[in-house]
Amino acid sequence: MQSADDEPLTKATTPDKLLKQLDLAVSHHGVDADALLRLIDVYLEEAVRTRNPRYLQSLWGDTTIPGLAGDMLASLTNTSMHTYEISPMATLIEQEMVQTMAHIAGFDVGEGVFTSGGSIGNLYGLLCARDWKLPGVQHDGLSGRTLVAFVSDESHYSVNMAINVLGIGLDHLISIPCDADGKMDVAALSQEIDNQKRAGRMPFCVVATAGTTVRGAFDPLPEIAEVCAREYLWLHVDAAWGGAALLSPKHRSLLAGIDLADSLCWDPHKLMGMPISCSVFLARKANTLAKACSHGDEANYLFHEENAGVDRGRISLQCGRRVDALKLWLAWKSLGHSGWQERVDRCMETAAELEAKVRSHARLVLMSERQFTNVCLRYEPADSDGVDLDALNSSIRERISTEGRFMVTKAVLGGQVIIRPVIANPDVDGAMLDELLTEIVRHGDELSGS
Repeated sequence: MQSADDEPLTKATTPDKLLKQLDLAVSHHGVDADALLRLIDVYLEEAVRTRNPRYLQSLWGDTTIPGLAGDMLASLTNTSMHTYEISPMATLIEQEMVQTMAHIAGFDVGEGVFTSGGSIGNLYGLLCARDWKLPGVQHDGLSGRTLVAFVSDESHYSVNMAINVLGIGLDHLISIPCDADGKMDVAALSQEIDNQKRAGRMPFCVVATAGTTVRGAFDPLPEIAEVCAREYLWLHVDAAWGGAALLSPKHRSLLAGIDLADSLCWDPHKLMGMPISCSVFLARKANTLAKACSHGDEANYLFHEENAGVDRGRISLQCGRRVDALKLWLAWKSLGHSGWQERVDRCMETAAELEAKVRSHARLVLMSERQFTNVCLRYEPADSDGVDLDALNSSIRERISTEGRFMVTKAVLGGQVIIRPVIANPDVDGAMLDELLTEIVRHGDELSGS
């Protein structure tokens, strides 16, 4: 009999096949409790086992028990974060978590709010930047003014989404090339800012990345901050993935200069093991969000004067909002600062071990210098003449994920398909790493005839 750890991470059932197996339609009269329990069993059987340490596909995985408890309590109590009257203790907990994280980032007089993820955090950043650059824009609109923002060409796609939602336009988000390590080229940034100003456009924001999705690269924040200060631009940092490095004295230098940013987003539901979703947007200056999110000031049916200074709905784009701070607070109370440090350090040590194993293997190539816990690798047969290495590595990845012993993702880096395991679970060990690499090489050898 298989143990839970030996069970495949996924059944890899195709959509068509799964639809044929299930009766998803709802009915007029409903079903009884036994039928519901059977449906729950099927859901759990088909769900991907992301908590298993062999799940190395996403920038998240392991779930802490205190975090899970907090998530369940939030559902059980079913309150909303718009007013203190409705969520008294939750309001104070969110304030405490925001202040703690802001202090860690060097935003000692800053503010923040929990959001549904880094995508919305990036939207907040661009919104605050827009309103800062054009103080009357909430009422006047862009009025023909052509704003432009700048981002690295290895940034997360959510920046494109945000620029579109704000009505600025995708053509006005300028991609800046990166160096060989995936970091934004600051000289190219300065040149492009000049180009856009000469074209009659108005630069207003630079979005830097601290922990890119593929490489785990960290943009040079001090140099970018210097450019922003000189050009009067808002600096927002997408630290959704890499923000956790701030918790480790050993590794927080990866985000050197973060205290110079105007805003950042940080996802505890990634390396910190919180159940999705748990994300925070932070602004360096107080009242930034109060200005950008003033839409509810006239909502006398909701906001009253008694708790005007603490109502969280006054600084959020959302009205109904889940109590996501509770799970983070319970986990932080349980682990303490030292527990987070140990978690980050452990994941970094495991990633370094995987990097070393890849470097020493004759059939594997490290495709980018490791900076965080992302490891970008590629299988290459001894004789690669005439071999489509992109198709080969895509097939290796598909085989591994279909078998379900491990799950990893693929990406394109420098025009080449790579396999990218990422360490977001501190329970990953050396034996698992050896097994993963053995699987990659075995499939590669079979497919290439090596």
